[in-house]
Amino acid sequence: MPTRRDFIYVATGMVGAVGAAAALWPFIDQMRPDADVRAAGLPIDVDLSAIEPGGTIIVTWRSNPYFVRHLTEEEIASASELTEGDMKDYAPVDGRIAAAEESANPEWVIVSATCTHLGCVPNTVDNAPEGWFCPCHGSVFDMTGRILRGPAPINLPLPPYVFADATTLVVGTDQA
Repeated sequence: MPTRRDFIYVATGMVGAVGAAAALWPFIDQMRPDADVRAAGLPIDVDLSAIEPGGTIIVTWRSNPYFVRHLTEEEIASASELTEGDMKDYAPVDGRIAAAEESANPEWVIVSATCTHLGCVPNTVDNAPEGWFCPCHGSVFDMTGRILRGPAPINLPLPPYVFADATTLVVGTDQA
């Protein structure tokens, strides 16, 4: 038969357990990632309507910068003229240029803005076929992000993206 003393022991143990849990909760809760970190991997929408042909913007997805460039007809022609012998890491130009289906034939390049040599951010060069120049060690990329010369071993990577409509690009999704 339980006695009054048994009840006091059980009640004291329960209060101690609840108190310990209440004291530990802030330490456990602080280990969760905050809202900025949880949102960092989500796709981002980019408004393309303000980018004129020849214009470039830099967007950030997953804490990495990406170039979004609206190519001119001259830049497309110049990039198409490059051959396998002109590049260190050959890639056909049609796999690196995207066209928005609903618009009047704009051409877009979406590539990583981080040099594949040491992680610097290349500068824009205004004369085609050279699109970006890494000032740290001299790597030169064409307008589509293909390595032409310098110590960078591979082309600038392409992020996953889709066109939601003629003026909206969604970076960070692999659904086509």
